[in-house]
Amino acid sequence: MSSTVTSGPVGSRPYLLLATTMLLWGSGFSSSKVIVDQLPPSVVAALRFGGGALALLVALRLSRQAGGRPRPSPRDWARAAGAGVLGVFVYNLLFFWGLSLAPAIDGSTIVPVMSPVLTTSFLLIAGQEKASAARVAGLATGAAGAVIFFVGSGGEAGAGQGRLVGDLLFLLSACCWAAFTLSGRRVLAGIDPLKATTYATLSGAVLLAIYSAPSAAEVAWQDVPAYVWLNVAFVALGPTAVANLLYYRGIGAVGPASASIMMFVVPVVGTTCSAVFLGESFGTVQAAGAAVLLVGAVLAVTQGRLPVRRRAATPEPAHTTQGTNDA
Repeated sequence: MSSTVTSGPVGSRPYLLLATTMLLWGSGFSSSKVIVDQLPPSVVAALRFGGGALALLVALRLSRQAGGRPRPSPRDWARAAGAGVLGVFVYNLLFFWGLSLAPAIDGSTIVPVMSPVLTTSFLLIAGQEKASAARVAGLATGAAGAVIFFVGSGGEAGAGQGRLVGDLLFLLSACCWAAFTLSGRRVLAGIDPLKATTYATLSGAVLLAIYSAPSAAEVAWQDVPAYVWLNVAFVALGPTAVANLLYYRGIGAVGPASASIMMFVVPVVGTTCSAVFLGESFGTVQAAGAAVLLVGAVLAVTQGRLPVRRRAATPEPAHTTQGTNDA
């Protein structure tokens, strides 16, 4: 696995950035549920990523005024936009379609757990990652924790053909996210994370807006409560704009496999937020599954070793990413 030279806070604290990303993504489930109860799912997706795109455009404008970096080439822009089509538009299209057929608990378990499993599997098959014993053990432990967590959540209730189709759509959305993660290194090869995240989010948001337009036309916007708009603002800024930017930075610092494995934390955070803010139950079996999930995530990321804080590297030409992880 090749390395990316990164200086400053990102280089010294990549897992802190990724942990913050997972906390934001996990908290987004409960906020999104509040919004979905009032608005169609496709409209919620368009609002979330449209608002996130606007926030990122403002941040990009401010960075240029402060002395931005060289303008990316059309190829760089196309790579970032293509990543957004896959990781924002297609992913959400499949996810919300699955959500209409299967319980949300299925999606919050299948997507975060299967994404790192698929990412690591793709890298192992391509010979771009080595299957260390600690990493395999961590993946297996995380998967076992997900099973315990799923059973404790009462996910077996209401099974049927429609639910099976929904779960398969969740699996396809996890495939999209794994591919989106693997594309991170290639996207970042000639463009800084803020620009890459902005272009990816904007391209996906435009397609989501077009797709959701018929549903949006039927919404009585004047009747939407204020608390719904507060949640829209939160998911657009936190779990979308900030979290996606930090995720891209994390990919650039530690690689797609380690970054994606951190997604094991998302279902734990999501369920905790649902219990605290929505009053949903959190049983003993779920707690046990959450603990096993966390153990698996830590083991897989650290590979049995405590992370060593790296010194800031000698500055090199900006945005140089090289090696075998380009996908």
